[in-house]
Amino acid sequence: MTIPALQMGSLGVAGEGIWLALGTIGMLLGMVYFISKGWGVTDPEEKEYYIITILIPGIAAASYLSMFFGFGLTEVELVTGRVVDVYWARYADWLFTTPLLLLDIGLLAGASRQDIGALIGLDAFMIVTGLAATLMKIPIARFAFWTMSTIAMIFILYYLVAVLGEAVAGADEDTRSTFTALRNVTLVSWAVYPVAWLVGTEGLALVGLFGETLIFMILDLFAKVGFGFILLRSRAITGSSAPTPSAEESAAD
Repeated sequence: MTIPALQMGSLGVAGEGIWLALGTIGMLLGMVYFISKGWGVTDPEEKEYYIITILIPGIAAASYLSMFFGFGLTEVELVTGRVVDVYWARYADWLFTTPLLLLDIGLLAGASRQDIGALIGLDAFMIVTGLAATLMKIPIARFAFWTMSTIAMIFILYYLVAVLGEAVAGADEDTRSTFTALRNVTLVSWAVYPVAWLVGTEGLALVGLFGETLIFMILDLFAKVGFGFILLRSRAITGSSAPTPSAEESAAD
């Protein structure tokens, strides 16, 4: 019995597959680095940050690898006759990883469970409506759902600035500076996602699938691995930023 030879294109190596391969490698490297950095951590709160942050690139790596092998890719034929290649695995990735990112930043800010829950619920709505926009066959329906998803994203970003910004106001300087850096990474990267969708193949098709995949790969690495580097290198999660007791306080003890 002969086994058919695998074609390069079937593995996603041709075209945009190079960006999917690099995305997989980048996420795996980030995950391995975070695991090595967190190896031996015993503090429960610090360990929680590591677990959440390790899961983020781990889930993304699995998503990118599945897209590289051609799984998680489907075609949507619009009523206009145009066929759109849709990587639905990307949305499955975001549905799990974006709430984890918000959980990380919410825990760092000391936000209440209600505020974190509201953020995650709004985030799920944003991803689901974004997926709906991608799967719709009627152009006006696609842009209607894209608009709903984008509005939800704007509320999330506002929440990060206003509500979580207020929650972290009384924290120590390391925590505030780390929160500000993570918030800015999130604000910048997340704001680009709907624009990339709009100009890409799923929207106005001003950018081809090759360029669109590159843009999303860069955004994902920045928003996930870059986020993790900032968080896990910060003294804010290790407790080492806690103020040293004064001589009077020590004597009182």
